[in-house]
Amino acid sequence: MFKFFTQKEWRLWSWVGSFIILSSLWVQVQIDVKINEWFGQFYDMIQKALAAPNSITIGEYWASLLSFITLAGIYVALATVVAFFTSHYLFRWRTAMIDWYHSVYDKARTIEGASQRVQEDTIKFSRIMEGLGTSFIEAIMMLVEFTPILFGLSVGIPILFFGDWNYGLVTGAFIWTVGGTLFLIVLGSILRLVGVEYDLQKNEASYRKLLVIAEDNITIRPKNLDELFNDVRKIHFKSYLRYFYFNLGRITYLQANVLSAYVFLAPAIVAGVVTLGVMQQIIRAFGRVEGSMQYIFRSWPTIIELASVYKRLKEFESKINATESITQKD
Repeated sequence: MFKFFTQKEWRLWSWVGSFIILSSLWVQVQIDVKINEWFGQFYDMIQKALAAPNSITIGEYWASLLSFITLAGIYVALATVVAFFTSHYLFRWRTAMIDWYHSVYDKARTIEGASQRVQEDTIKFSRIMEGLGTSFIEAIMMLVEFTPILFGLSVGIPILFFGDWNYGLVTGAFIWTVGGTLFLIVLGSILRLVGVEYDLQKNEASYRKLLVIAEDNITIRPKNLDELFNDVRKIHFKSYLRYFYFNLGRITYLQANVLSAYVFLAPAIVAGVVTLGVMQQIIRAFGRVEGSMQYIFRSWPTIIELASVYKRLKEFESKINATESITQKD
């Protein structure tokens, strides 16, 4: 799976491409920081205008909106180009995997589900990595950049449960996020979601293989197909039930999460010690820090799917290597 980073022919794409993607994501995070500063200035201006009529000019108002449009335009252009480049980057990664599978396919074709591993799982792997990989890196960068900002904004502001402690807001975000993430991990482990996803794909592969055989083999009867599809039905229904419990916990937490920043800021808002602009900056920075910490929580269903794909491909490659070892001994 990771020959893309070790083979000489792919080094330009793998290492230089990785650097380009990382650099571009960092620039996007910096633009987001500038947008966060803009929100503070803009809402302070709004508060000033509402408190004292005609205290700002229409020119200042339009100039402020134009500055946001400029930042947003740069962000949109960069994000679009990065998404385009990342798609090409990950297709090259998939190609590196495919090239190796093709070179050993005379041995791999005897392994059950080989065609599905080579075609379906490689495309799943690249598509999941396209979203999951870049969002993980961006989450780390957001955390590094916005945590100091949140520290700075929360100095001297009373926080629920923590009082005037300067680190109260960041600590609150950490406790709330880590608690939710641990809850999700434990729930996923109890429900065996990765194992269920693996079994689901395995049963689907067996059913698909029999359908392919049935195209050329008239001895395959509907009863055989029905028996296999019954296994597919059972594992799907089992998956639906497990995800019902999982989604109940996940969605409940995410809905409660909408109010978390406002709950921690309650003493400061009631006492009127923050302006509207500062409050907006804090809420937005809190959301970025919290969102980065909640990466695993929000991406858990996709992580489960990736883990399942990784498990199948690793098992497939192990069988290929075992077949090669036996061939060499003979």
